[in-house]
Amino acid sequence: MTTALIIGDLQRGITGNYPFTGTVLPPIKSLLPRARAAGVLVVFVHFALRGNGADLPAGNALFKTFHEAADTFHEGAAGTEIALPVADEDVVVLKRRASAFAGTDLDLVLRARGVGTVAIAGVATSAMVAATAYDAADRGYDVTVLRDGCADGDQAMHDFFVDSVFPSRGFEVVTCADWPGE
Repeated sequence: MTTALIIGDLQRGITGNYPFTGTVLPPIKSLLPRARAAGVLVVFVHFALRGNGADLPAGNALFKTFHEAADTFHEGAAGTEIALPVADEDVVVLKRRASAFAGTDLDLVLRARGVGTVAIAGVATSAMVAATAYDAADRGYDVTVLRDGCADGDQAMHDFFVDSVFPSRGFEVVTCADWPGE
């Protein structure tokens, strides 16, 4: 089985507007060449909404706020561009919900490549990372979460997830420097 590294929501509109995201960029940038050299499939997932609001859940205040930040989260806007270097062999997936799997072709791409294990990085730990990890586990993938490859606007929330929640769900939690293992 092959391994994939899923990096979520590290896009210009988020990294430029939420300072806590800056902590994850150096360890992930350092990890990318090692992961690619080890044969890991690198998948960048970015979040965007349609400009006309067709994909907004009715009555959802959070998504309404995202939609109102047009140049940050509207499909095709500069804010939705990946904030890390994307190589030709990498896969880019557009998502419209918290999980990288919800309504996307990510599962199809991973299964086509024979992926059985996913490592997840990105922001926020309590949103995209958690939703994607749970969804991946539900689909039968082995899950690793990269502790310093994730961040949350609330450090206590991040610590709670990586120290308590993820391990209690059977997810391996390691640093970017320690992944991928031998």
